[in-house]
Amino acid sequence: MNRGFSRRELLALGAGGGLLTASLRGQGAPHHAPVREPVTELALQPGWLLRWQEGEARLERDMHVLLRGEQIAAIQKQPLPPSIPRLEVGDCLLLPGFISGHTHVASGTPTRGIIESGRGDLRPLELVEALLDDDELDALTGFNLAELLLSGCTTQLEMSCSLRQAESYVRVARRWGARGYPGAMIPDISRLVPIVSAPDDRVLTASEPATLAEIQRNLEFGRRHAGAAGGRLHPMMSPLGCDTQTPATMRAIAAAAKQLGTGIHTHLAWHPGENPAIRRRWNRTAAQWCDDHGFFDGPFFGAHFSDPDWAVDAPILRRHGAIYAHCPSVSGAGGATQPYPEALGHGLKVNVGIDTHSNDYLENLKLAVILGQARYHLLKNRSDLPLREPTISEAVRGATLYPADALRRPDLGRIEEGAQADLVAIDVSGFLVGAGALPPEPLHNLLYAAGRSVRHVMTGGVMQVRDGVLTVADVGEVMRRGGNAVRRIWAALESEGWFDAA
Repeated sequence: MNRGFSRRELLALGAGGGLLTASLRGQGAPHHAPVREPVTELALQPGWLLRWQEGEARLERDMHVLLRGEQIAAIQKQPLPPSIPRLEVGDCLLLPGFISGHTHVASGTPTRGIIESGRGDLRPLELVEALLDDDELDALTGFNLAELLLSGCTTQLEMSCSLRQAESYVRVARRWGARGYPGAMIPDISRLVPIVSAPDDRVLTASEPATLAEIQRNLEFGRRHAGAAGGRLHPMMSPLGCDTQTPATMRAIAAAAKQLGTGIHTHLAWHPGENPAIRRRWNRTAAQWCDDHGFFDGPFFGAHFSDPDWAVDAPILRRHGAIYAHCPSVSGAGGATQPYPEALGHGLKVNVGIDTHSNDYLENLKLAVILGQARYHLLKNRSDLPLREPTISEAVRGATLYPADALRRPDLGRIEEGAQADLVAIDVSGFLVGAGALPPEPLHNLLYAAGRSVRHVMTGGVMQVRDGVLTVADVGEVMRRGGNAVRRIWAALESEGWFDAA
């Protein structure tokens, strides 16, 4: 049965509690220690196993799963030989590793707990870029990526706030064996404010040469890291949104995405001003403008979709099999809801994304359903739009199968023979989540779970979390170094009087 660990217990485990390999044991383990190799062979007998059959959830009991190297080698009723090493998951639900369709990994903890009263997140994120050197940036990235792994998120579509932060993500993800589709936001955090706050289009027009140069640098980044870390890293083009682009930069982004072959990850109709701005400039919606420039020719993930033109935009996304990345923690805990029921009602494929402030993927999965159901029941008798009530089964499908298929990765998002061993085991039997026994409908128990309920996590057969503890890095070092980086940001905010703002 999983439980929360105190910082002292985590330090003790990191110092030799039997969960880490010899190369990573001890509080003095270097933060650049290499990730472990994939398991040679490992046997699992989960209490419940989720498989997809024609897109529908199928829960199975008494199944035996054999992992060999990076892949799932067998799923069978017959017991596996006792000579094969085993991992205890009898009180767990075994799921495919979660895929977040929208993250800004380094931007999580600097904003957490300080924006929920209504302050904006922009200034803390500017200071991340302005204050931290590469080592501090890696420390911040590491803390946030550790949280994602601890909560079962094995794959991240990462829109870093700058190319420096994208490089930081690559460095940490390579060491820890994470699977990622990284790219830098275009325009990046250092150029963003003048463009989005300009009273007319002259600043946007004048920004075009610098944006074209950014696109080229991001293309070079993508070429340099394509297929890195044994094929776990696949950079994408990640423009901020259509309202910060010109026709020339849209064409350049589409051409770069075609060269990389991994698609586009962007914000789409993400705030009330985007579609009106695009209509005024080009007589198009954001989705139409993306379509005009070939953005949907490859995988496409559009985050937030908070203010779309449903009649125009939804058919375009549906026709191209695009993914709407729904982020229930977009404004921090207790943030505004997003149109999950409307998107489902229009037949869109919806992923659950992180978007920064909460890195607890399992918590966000639960929030997506709870907030979506509340929105559905509030609107079902008041809205003329088609609505469909979210369920936990639909959310899990959106966290695994939908994004994997959109990425054209039939080896991800599913537990099948030949698929990558990207797996998360969640305790659904213990205190606060379960009832002391294996439940009859374990997906519903996820509505009572959060990241601390995650027992084990692996990506491509590499064990990254075991018994709820990060195993690919020294926990104490990750905490200490990540905390030091955040304290620098907060100290700078305090010196500016930022906390005095209501």
